[in-house]
Amino acid sequence: MDFDYITMGQRIKQCRKELNMTQADFAEKLDISQNHISAIECGSQHLSFELFVSICNTLSINPDYLINGCTHLSNTPLQVMDNLTLCDDTSVELTRRFTELLVELYPNKSNQK
Repeated sequence: MDFDYITMGQRIKQCRKELNMTQADFAEKLDISQNHISAIECGSQHLSFELFVSICNTLSINPDYLINGCTHLSNTPLQVMDNLTLCDDTSVELTRRFTELLVELYPNKSNQK
């Protein structure tokens, strides 16, 4: 099974940009070259476990997000999670309210007793 380094790189780039951090700033924090960051974000460079942990710590993100696209263990399809990351704060809030309404109208049968 091949790991999808391209998608992981895209997630790293997205998180970095959300923090308004340039590649140069990010590289400096990680003590690596800007070219290395660029290659990681493009998916052409694989990273060590130590660098992976440093990236997660620097971006304050859950490692599971970079690997699976999920912020926590969930049965939410990755496509839904990835699409939410493309939304602005207003759209995410609207989605949260919508899902709460769905749960209220159609509760999970396993929660009913």
